[in-house]
Amino acid sequence: MPVLAQKIWTLDNCVTYALENNLDIQKQIQAVESSKASLLQSGLNMIPNLNIGASNIWNTGMTVDRYTNQFANTTVRSNNFYISSGVTIFSGLQKLYTLKQNQIGLLASKYDLDVLKNDISLSVAGYYLDILFNKELLDVAESQLSVTKEQVERVRKMVDAGAAAQGDLLNIEAQSSTEELNVITARNRLSISYLSLQQLIDLPVSRDFDIEKPRLKEVAPPRELVTAEVIYGHALNTRPEIKSGELRVKSAMKSLSIARGAQYPILTFSGSYGTGYSGASREVDPAIPPVVTSTPIGITQLSHDTVLADMTTFTYRTKSFYTQWDENDNFSVGLNLTIPVFNGWQVRNAVSQAKIQRNVAELDLEKTKRVLRNTIEQAYADAVASLQKFNSATRKVASQEESFKYTQQKFDVGMVTSYDYNNSKNQLTSAQSELLQAKYDFIFKTTILDFYMGNPIRISQD
Repeated sequence: MPVLAQKIWTLDNCVTYALENNLDIQKQIQAVESSKASLLQSGLNMIPNLNIGASNIWNTGMTVDRYTNQFANTTVRSNNFYISSGVTIFSGLQKLYTLKQNQIGLLASKYDLDVLKNDISLSVAGYYLDILFNKELLDVAESQLSVTKEQVERVRKMVDAGAAAQGDLLNIEAQSSTEELNVITARNRLSISYLSLQQLIDLPVSRDFDIEKPRLKEVAPPRELVTAEVIYGHALNTRPEIKSGELRVKSAMKSLSIARGAQYPILTFSGSYGTGYSGASREVDPAIPPVVTSTPIGITQLSHDTVLADMTTFTYRTKSFYTQWDENDNFSVGLNLTIPVFNGWQVRNAVSQAKIQRNVAELDLEKTKRVLRNTIEQAYADAVASLQKFNSATRKVASQEESFKYTQQKFDVGMVTSYDYNNSKNQLTSAQSELLQAKYDFIFKTTILDFYMGNPIRISQD
């Protein structure tokens, strides 16, 4: 990237700097990254998911403990741990179509980035040529002013010597003032063109900014006959805006397939493993011996003697965490089938909307093709017209130069008036301006046509 302090900028420098600093390009780069993330996610959506969970709960009051299936009326702490996984076996191939659609979307976003780069590159070339054009216009204006100032001094001496009328001097001085204004106007246009280029490439505006003046390519018909139809045919196969439009149509077709996929049953497979812990789950404490007591359980029928029975009382403790981990584990696997029957016509409406979007994408592509054709045909017609105008203006400038030279000689000897002199000089200036305009218009339009043929942007001779 060129440094800001650089004095002379080439066209390549300007294009490179613009592409690196343009905010629209930066945004599109982020859009490409977003498309990459969407593509990655759609691929990951096709593999089984995996989830791990855990919970820790305290319950107070009467409740049924989930592990002992008994009532508990004290504060009970429980834990639950699980790992689960599931995968969609069939869903109308919606996930596969989504993956393919995102692949298409990524390619389309890259082509959209190329479109932005191309548009900015052409704009930079146009502004660059505008500076060169205004530079030459300024040179013409300054050259004409210099000639007129010399003529003012010559006529003033003739007036002082009585060899010319005062009116001739006034006319020449008026012409000089007009041409001074032309120089100021040309300088202002050049300054504005410098400002416009710096703003276009997002370069901080600086008075030190200047561009290289290359040896511009020749204004002449191409060596090989290349018609607008040939250029358009090549552009259809190579231009990124066409590629992007074609991919948008394919993406819309995938959207239609996704919408139609919702009409099919959905079959999923799932599996899980879980275990847990409950503070209400108890076991006999082996560390504390049981207590045996004799308890009357009745009397005999004849003697009415008391009948005793030994009752064993155990001491209980809460089962340990690790014991319950093994005892409470559970596994599950399952298949789930969902058959769409009626969903408020949502699927049918989604299919209809997808068809509409497909039609819109096809229309957008056709519009892009027509705009491309019109642009190429217009640039081709402009290039042909500019070449004809350049050739005509070249002859006109040559004639006007001879005419002005002859008029100047006659004015020097007093054979024509200052009015005739000024008129001939203005006609020469106008012819020179027309020549420059035709020259730069031809260069820019042929640069566009070359670019649509897949050639790099080039305004200078090889």
